[in-house]
Amino acid sequence: MSFNANYDKYVAILGEELIPAMGCTEPAAIAYAGAKAREILGCEPTSAKISVSGNIIKNVKSVVVPHTGGMRGIENALAAGVSVGDSSVGLQVLSGIKHEQIPQIAEFCKNCKIELEHRQTSCVFDIAVTLYCGEHSAYIRIKDKHTNIVELRRDGEILFKNEDNAKQTQTDRTCLSVEEIVEFADCVNVDDVRDILDRQISYNMAIAEEGIKNNWGANIGKVFLTSYPNDIKIKAKAYAAAGSDARMNGCELPVIINSGSGNQGMTTSIPVIVYARELGIDDDRLYRALCVANLVTIHLKSGIGTLSAYCGVVSAGAGAGCGIAYLLGGGYREIGHTLVNALAVDSGVICDGAKASCAAKIAIAVESGILGYEMYKQGNQFHGGDGIIKKGVENTISNVSRLARDGMKETDKEIINIMIEE
Repeated sequence: MSFNANYDKYVAILGEELIPAMGCTEPAAIAYAGAKAREILGCEPTSAKISVSGNIIKNVKSVVVPHTGGMRGIENALAAGVSVGDSSVGLQVLSGIKHEQIPQIAEFCKNCKIELEHRQTSCVFDIAVTLYCGEHSAYIRIKDKHTNIVELRRDGEILFKNEDNAKQTQTDRTCLSVEEIVEFADCVNVDDVRDILDRQISYNMAIAEEGIKNNWGANIGKVFLTSYPNDIKIKAKAYAAAGSDARMNGCELPVIINSGSGNQGMTTSIPVIVYARELGIDDDRLYRALCVANLVTIHLKSGIGTLSAYCGVVSAGAGAGCGIAYLLGGGYREIGHTLVNALAVDSGVICDGAKASCAAKIAIAVESGILGYEMYKQGNQFHGGDGIIKKGVENTISNVSRLARDGMKETDKEIINIMIEE
């Protein structure tokens, strides 16, 4: 298949992946499920049951749910969605909550008994919510993707059921390769992606600025700016980390996600934007570099899966490094070596859920991406046979996917056990 045949697919993939979300996407998915179930039920529930896979527990346990006054956890995310959420805006389900509505969430938790179950399933992304009111009930199941509804029931009657819904509604990612990603960036009509990328630039830089300006979480972004010489590399890491500082700790600004994650969306894009602004690089080149960064991240994540024990910002930091390489004039060779070098450094960093420390992991991932490019510029590289690195960038990507998807399954289980036992 020629690349021209894949052009529309690449544009579609960017449109499917780069979408807005408020707060961590796993609590948002729970809130979305709750809001949708409430619509089906048609009345105020008196009790509820939520059954989730271990990775959902991991990613919701410690993060602040936005527009709740600092509430955390699965039950509070569900309560917010059921009591005051709006499912029509997807992962921005909690964006319309007004300050005076926040007490309704606590009141709902008081009046509605919520039963939480650890769902024993081979699917890492699995959320099932049942709401009850007298003799009536409503059931929703979301699987594989954050708003991917695979089953709806009311009073036991199936309204919708399709286990393959995610596969049928998204563009096939197997068309992605690093070589074609660079070709796409070279030839893309910027008008085909301008609106998508303008929104990414606007949203993600706004929350980065908020993270730098105010006190959020562990203030990793501020630590970098105040503790190290403020050169372009430090600023790129600091701003990406600052966005996560704010987002993980309840900031109510939306972000544009990548591969289902706001942290990945910020890590992929913010360093590239910072480099372009600091160096005075024109918007046309920035848009093309963001195509590289985003599509490389999506390519890496497609083989790994939405959730795993492998920290997603590692892929995003590598994607950012590739975007910076392209921004500074690099082509396929430079980008391929940047990617391999970056993946050799920090592949295997664990994901132990969404929380304040994600910001520090983002800084490390961005550092590895930038280091990967700086190594290549100075004639240094890692070679096939060095650990998990294999000759050829696609072969290395395949190895990393295998490590994250298959090799770290037991690690994932142990991380979840540790977090549940706490």
